Order: sequence, then C-alpha cells, then structure tokens
Amino acid sequence: MTAQLSLRNIASLGLQALHWALASGAGHVRQACAAGWQVRETLRRRREAAVLATFNDRMLADIGLTRGDLHDAFAEPPWRDPTAVLVARVRERRAARRRSVWPWPEPPRVPAPSIVPLTERCDVGQRASSM
Repeated sequence: MTAQLSLRNIASLGLQALHWALASGAGHVRQACAAGWQVRETLRRRREAAVLATFNDRMLADIGLTRGDLHDAFAEPPWRDPTAVLVARVRERRAARRRSVWPWPEPPRVPAPSIVPLTERCDVGQRASSM
C-alpha cells in the first residue's frame, strides 16, 4: 500500500511540475507576443512620424511642431516611440500659450453712426413711379 501512495504522490508532483512548466511557458509566450506587438507599434508610429518630415514648416506650425521637434524625436533610440516626444512638445507649447494669454483691456466704446438706413427716410416697400 505504501508503494501505491508514493506512486500517487509522485504522479501528483509530476502533474504539478508539468502545470507550472506549461503556465511558465504560456507566460513567456504572452510576453513575447506583447513585445512583438510593442515593436510593431513602435515601427508603425515611426513610419507615421516620418510622414510628418515630408510636411513643410508652415504645415508643421499648423499642428504645433517645428522641424527641430522632428529632429529631436528621431534622435531617440530606435526602440523608443518618436511620437511621444512630439506629443510632449505640442502639449508644452499649448500650456505655455495658455499661460501667456494677456488680459487685454476692452477698447472704449465709441458711438458710431448706423450703416443701416432708417425706414422712415427711405422709400422701402414703395413702388417706383413709372415715368
């Protein structure tokens, strides 16, 4: 009877070891898939940022970037996302622009003549007489 119990214990230990090995292997596969996804995303974002390099300076200014921002973004190591640098620069500029808004005083109100003629002085709605 002791031989059977020890065989059961050995079998259960073997099953536990197999379970741990499979779970660990699955974890490594998940990590490898996640790393592969990150590499694909980084490469895709690098291609999208490269499209920005084809824009002229005026187009870049419209979206809040400069040519120097693109140079800084592509100076990052290849495994880093260059668009993170670009997004950070745009956010910094927008925040600085909001802080620098000057509360200009309103101009004094000067009465100006109306450009719309008064209806009692003109012949609105009256028929023109035939000559």
